[in-house]
Amino acid sequence: MEKSRAGRQLVFSLLFALWFTCCLTQTTPSNAPTPTLTPTPTLTPSPSPSSSSQPQTERLKVRLAGYPRKHNEGRIELFHKGEWGTICDDDFSISNANVLCRQLGFVSATGWTHSAKYGKGQGKIWLDNVQCNGGEKSVEVCKSRGWGNSDCTHDEDAGVVCKDERIPGFVDSNVIDAQVDENRIEVVRLRPVVAMARKKMPVTEGVVEVKYKDGWAQICDLGWTIKNTRVVCGMLGFPHEKKVNKNFYKLYLERQKNFYHLHSVACTGTEVHLAACTLEFSKPNATSTCAGGTAAVVSCMPGPMFMQSSGSKKKLKISNNVRLKGGSRLGEGRVEVLKDNEWGTVCDDRWNLQSASVVCRELGYGSAKEALTGARMGQGMGPIYMNEVKCLGVEKSVWSCPFKNITSEDCQHMEDAAVRCNVPYMGLENSIRITGGRTRYEGRVEVLSTDSNGTQSWGLICGETWTTKEAMVACRQLGLGYANQGMQETWYWDSSNVTEMIMSGVKCTGSEISLGHCQHHKTVSCQKSAAKFAAGVICSDTASDLVLNAPLVQQTVYIEDRPLHMLYCAAEEDCLSKSAAQANWPYGHRRLLRFSSQIHNIGRADFKPKAGRHSWVWHACHGHYHSMNIFTHYDLLNANGTKVAEGHKASFCLEDTDCQEGVSKRYECANFGDQGITVGCWDLYRHDIDCQWIDITDVKPGNYIMQVVINPNHEVAESDFTNNAMKCNCKYDGHRIWLHNCHIGDAFSEEAERRFEKYPGQLNNQVS
Repeated sequence: MEKSRAGRQLVFSLLFALWFTCCLTQTTPSNAPTPTLTPTPTLTPSPSPSSSSQPQTERLKVRLAGYPRKHNEGRIELFHKGEWGTICDDDFSISNANVLCRQLGFVSATGWTHSAKYGKGQGKIWLDNVQCNGGEKSVEVCKSRGWGNSDCTHDEDAGVVCKDERIPGFVDSNVIDAQVDENRIEVVRLRPVVAMARKKMPVTEGVVEVKYKDGWAQICDLGWTIKNTRVVCGMLGFPHEKKVNKNFYKLYLERQKNFYHLHSVACTGTEVHLAACTLEFSKPNATSTCAGGTAAVVSCMPGPMFMQSSGSKKKLKISNNVRLKGGSRLGEGRVEVLKDNEWGTVCDDRWNLQSASVVCRELGYGSAKEALTGARMGQGMGPIYMNEVKCLGVEKSVWSCPFKNITSEDCQHMEDAAVRCNVPYMGLENSIRITGGRTRYEGRVEVLSTDSNGTQSWGLICGETWTTKEAMVACRQLGLGYANQGMQETWYWDSSNVTEMIMSGVKCTGSEISLGHCQHHKTVSCQKSAAKFAAGVICSDTASDLVLNAPLVQQTVYIEDRPLHMLYCAAEEDCLSKSAAQANWPYGHRRLLRFSSQIHNIGRADFKPKAGRHSWVWHACHGHYHSMNIFTHYDLLNANGTKVAEGHKASFCLEDTDCQEGVSKRYECANFGDQGITVGCWDLYRHDIDCQWIDITDVKPGNYIMQVVINPNHEVAESDFTNNAMKCNCKYDGHRIWLHNCHIGDAFSEEAERRFEKYPGQLNNQVS
């Protein structure tokens, strides 16, 4: 009896367990939010494909597709009911991206994209308003409008950027490319036919070839249009296309044996990659794949920066009301536009490849390689002029595209849009190398030279005049980003047998694309000609960028007559004008122009003193360390640009006074702490501290220009030195002082800057 009762209890327990498990599979997943009553459309966990026609064991297939992209990023596509489809970007978040990246076998997501960054998908938009918590095993159990229920177009296809690290033990890669391998178009080139054209860079005309297996294949020119040419030229870094003389190439091409991988191409002209055009691939068994046609040939027009002849440069002008700032490589940066003679940024809402391509082309580059969001090239300062820019891709200027005007509530600088443009291949990196360093980012600079006989050899650069500016150009030419440091001695990198100095007196502005574009001696003249005194560099992908808060200077300025007996420490630090030495100490006073300085780091790396703390100088009078001898120059200039008064500030305490929301302070001077300014933070030098002034005791009443220059000797590398200076118009009547038009050095247009220099003066303290 006891055994049968136990048996019945066992059977009952098993049945109950099965029933309970069954119930659980039909309830909301534990890691999804508790469902609530909401207006339509209702967001519910998307019914799993396995709950309908597909077997229970089959997982939801996810793939990365689109162009141009790396293997760990792309447009998200889901396989449902036998068909691939996309996800709309409405309500998309990093939590969604984390779930999808894990489904693809990556450990996590580093970002996500909107507005069809990787091109528009085709077919169904399977999911919309997806809202994951981030811990779900599959996107199908996240809240959404349900499978196939969407009010989106493919202009809103979402994408993800996954961390390039695979989940250990993840067997099924689950990453399926949108096209079969053989029919994927990734790399395109122009093969020059004319012998002279082969030697010149960049190659602007030739036979269009696509990478195919281990070689190159041609494209049949039947139905080829100028729109196709425009897309190819854009991919190769050229803003404009030209008609090509087919008769010139006909005889040559008829004698060539061509392999046609593509039978036809039909582009609209707005695509940023040939893969986005309608393509018809040649059939393997076809007897004639290009009957009546021949290989496609295109001719492109380079931007002024890449032109060989100076005459053509004058005809083609690049835009003067759009610019790129903060980029480490040629053709990339934060997008800034000019309005009412003042530069401002573009908000990244709906920022996509078509709009980015318009910017790239008007600046003399090709189409856009990437449309970057979230201030990836650093945050700008000043106004934000545009939002939701919607270019078609054919416009001559981004100002011709539809956009929304901005209010301060709409966007912040953490949403500044940026671009990476396609630039022509110039081969500049082939004539320079660095050797002896611990990593590929550092070493002694060696350049390739050609003698009168045409013989090429490697040689060194004299380090005597080598500064951060020259190092910046070298790193740019190497494709290694910014210069972190320029070295005048490189004995610790002596690992090469190259010992001859072949270049000296190198002087660059810092914006050149190669050292060959900089000034240098015609014949080598180097006092220290030993190899250990050769120039070297330490390059970096990121750099700091310091900018002064100009309005705060204008708001805080005043005059103080300070007694000499309170200025002994300041005199020791050389913060007074030279005439102070002849004063009757401790009697009398000095007239000081005082103001506050708030210095922001808007770059992509922390600003840190070049010297380590072991070499900082202790100043006993003020009781602090100096990490930089001169951190800022303060000058008062007359109409001719001559200094009439000056001051300077040593960085006695370089620290994070405050930071923007979400950024933590890293640097604090107390207790001999680390000094620096974190990205997204600022250092405030208040108007009431010593040396935060210009000594104007000897200045006569008149109209002047007040100038503040941060990091004046370029002691620490920055991504942009053009914004290190701030200028104000200054009116001094002998008793009071007024500052007007305070602005960063690169904030105004050239025309506005010229007007500023001719400032006649103010008769009152009202800003007109």
